[in-house]
Amino acid sequence: MLRFRSLGSGSTGNAALVEATSGGRTSRLLIDCGFGIRQLDQRLARAGLAASDIDAVFVTHEHGDHVGCAHTLSRRNRIPVWMSEGTWLATGARDFEGQLRLARDDEDFAVGELSVHPFTVPHDAREPLQLRCTDGHRTLGVLTDLGHATTHVLARLAGAHSLLLEFNHDSELLANSAYPPFLKMRVGGNYGHLSNQAAADIARALLHDGLRHVVAAHLSEQNNRPEIVRRLMAQALGGDEAEMLTANAAEGSPWLDV
Repeated sequence: MLRFRSLGSGSTGNAALVEATSGGRTSRLLIDCGFGIRQLDQRLARAGLAASDIDAVFVTHEHGDHVGCAHTLSRRNRIPVWMSEGTWLATGARDFEGQLRLARDDEDFAVGELSVHPFTVPHDAREPLQLRCTDGHRTLGVLTDLGHATTHVLARLAGAHSLLLEFNHDSELLANSAYPPFLKMRVGGNYGHLSNQAAADIARALLHDGLRHVVAAHLSEQNNRPEIVRRLMAQALGGDEAEMLTANAAEGSPWLDV
């Protein structure tokens, strides 16, 4: 069985759990830990877990709302941390006391019952990676923090049964926001973040009969609205707006079976 849960998603911090259970054994991967260590512990507790239940951490890139307390968590609990070499260098090449694992585009690695496939994305970071996770039967795609979807990205997520997908901003709200021009260009650019329409187009491109869940993530609190996201998701996926799922900054999402 494969399931996932966002622990919180937004500009103030991001973390998600993926859990695979087979033959009485459960393996858990924490994707990003963009919170302080105390807050992460609290969010894990709300999910019914403790840091000692985590088998590995994957850091997608070096921005503070994603890397967060990864170093502290790893050293405190002796948890392996996977990231690209570029991400490691961008975070100061810190000493993980033997727990650092380097991830590369299109090179699978295992976390117990989970097989994890990283892939590169266009984002304004040194060597950002996003993920496809599978237990051999079901597949979860995680796609946040990118400016646009390349053919490489879409190919890696084809056939996924669930998606945690960035719906960062409404283009009109961003254009009319108080953000300075350089920040508007960064967020809305090809190496920034996905607009709602771009994300909806990705969801539509990846739609197939076996797609069970799409959870909208990384919504901007300043430049987006959940109701806008749900409307576009319903149009892209077919279905009722009220049934569309969004992860928020405070609570994330419930556990969902892939």
